[in-house]
Amino acid sequence: MSKKVLYLMTLYLLVISPCEAAISKQGLSATDESKLLNQWLDQQYQYELVMSPMTATREGFKEGYSRLDDFSELAERSKLAWKKASVEEMRRRFDYEKLNQDAKLSYRLWEFQHEELKSKHEFQRHYYVFNQLFGPHTRIPTFMINYHSVETVEEMQDYISRLAQIGRAINQLTARMKAAGENGIRPPRFVYEQVRDQASKVIAGRPFDESERDSSLYKDMKNKTALLVKNQHLTKEDAMNLIDQAERIMSLQIQPAYVNLIDWLETDMANSDKTPRGVSVFNRGREFYNQTLISQTTSTLTADEIHDIGLEEVARIRVEMLKIKGELGYQGSLIEFFAHLRDNKDNPDYYFSNNDEGRKAYIDQSTSFIRKIESQLPRYFNQLPKADLVVKRVEPYREEDGAPQHYLPPQPNTDKPGVYYAHLSDMSAMPKGLMEVTAYHEALPGHHMQVAIAQELDDIPTFRKRAFFGAYIEGWALYSEVLAKEMEGTYQNLLSDFGRLSSEMIRAIRLVVDTGLHSKGWSRDKATEYFSSNSLLPAQTIQSEINRYLVWPGQATSYKVGMLHIQDLRRRAESELGDQFDLKEFHGAILDGGALPLSLLEDKVGRWINQTKKSR
Repeated sequence: MSKKVLYLMTLYLLVISPCEAAISKQGLSATDESKLLNQWLDQQYQYELVMSPMTATREGFKEGYSRLDDFSELAERSKLAWKKASVEEMRRRFDYEKLNQDAKLSYRLWEFQHEELKSKHEFQRHYYVFNQLFGPHTRIPTFMINYHSVETVEEMQDYISRLAQIGRAINQLTARMKAAGENGIRPPRFVYEQVRDQASKVIAGRPFDESERDSSLYKDMKNKTALLVKNQHLTKEDAMNLIDQAERIMSLQIQPAYVNLIDWLETDMANSDKTPRGVSVFNRGREFYNQTLISQTTSTLTADEIHDIGLEEVARIRVEMLKIKGELGYQGSLIEFFAHLRDNKDNPDYYFSNNDEGRKAYIDQSTSFIRKIESQLPRYFNQLPKADLVVKRVEPYREEDGAPQHYLPPQPNTDKPGVYYAHLSDMSAMPKGLMEVTAYHEALPGHHMQVAIAQELDDIPTFRKRAFFGAYIEGWALYSEVLAKEMEGTYQNLLSDFGRLSSEMIRAIRLVVDTGLHSKGWSRDKATEYFSSNSLLPAQTIQSEINRYLVWPGQATSYKVGMLHIQDLRRRAESELGDQFDLKEFHGAILDGGALPLSLLEDKVGRWINQTKKSR
């Protein structure tokens, strides 16, 4: 038995034992049983963080601050075995029927997470280890820069310790990509090319080469060291010694690992499909795709059902688009109107200038939309997020022309804000008409509202505050785009309202295209043709979107499925409660329990409806 396994088993015993000693089954009330379960789940979650020190850091904890995650297949199997044992332990120790309703929800969610982990493990090698969206080759440097804060010399030593583990992590992941390839699972050719280019950017600049520019990692390390010197925690001499140590680690450990990855990508590229295809072409690929749909939508909808829903939604939204096109006075067809908006790159009504002034204007205008809608939120929500939010441009080493904007949550237990990131390298791929709706989706009342509130809840176990279910999280953000329409002062520009419909249309198209690519054998050209005939997105952005679906099967379906489910729940509540319906309380029922699978969310809202009926 390895020292590592012994270490983890010891930690497990340390976590479990106090709880076991505390539990007595004699005469426990529902309140007592529920309290004990919550305490036990919090302890379990702390152990889970031991297995992922990077997750612990992202959540503001300093435990394991000197370690990166173990990215091996063995580590994944170990986590699954632990989760299984934990669920079995929970079932032995706690009487489900004695729990209150909220504790029952926690119990069921802990079981659900285990089932999801088990289903994903069955197709462990079907997932692409590296991709152009969020591969570990860029995610690990981003983690070091954005999450590993340094306020003391000890934390700088932890930083250097983590630097020294990046090579190991990248080598582990490269080995996993090779193993998947040996099983016939390879991403399309464009992934090889983009990951190679992104990895090359990570090791571009000093100390990796002799250029005058510092690499992003090196610049970050020097900035954090300089701050320690400024705050008189380090002498300049000691700082230089630490920088020298980091230089050696980067040159002797990180660079070889990245070079190894790049070399293998270039070598194996010839074995990949130059013409991208969906995952159904792989052995058990169709089963894998069905599993991703279940995981991403947390529903039982089949690929055919999702495809049909998408077709219906595309048709409905086109009717609304035609109405606004008429109000704008445009006489041509809808496709011609899309082309008109796409092709007039020099029209200041449609696009910002493609320079730093235009990029600053995009960030400033997006921030303005967010600040303006903040004043409306108390009319629609009883609880508001405390964490702040900022709008930023994506870091150069991971920026991609036309790639979608995204949100990075605030770091719990710290004052770090949430971040709405925008890819601004090519402003001609960033239509002004989509700017307002995207701000509402990524920031308020979308992702930032939901995630920050979940992190700040006090009365649920910690694992529920951090839970992630795409259909819930993305469904809420898409629901928020339409909710914002109900608020004063939003979408006052017809182009922005057309942009709102365009954003919803993108999510409807995703249902059709994702299932088309992975279940119905669509080519990328067919997917592109369908997308461009129903969307105003520029060609470059459409290509980026479709490339995303190809490497992340099923994920794109979560948005619309989740949104439609939340809208259905709202209509149900309005119908059953009539005059008793309170929108703020409905939003509380959606948000005050953290992210949930749609089935558990439906049960939760159903209980709220029944309780409201009884109390009024």
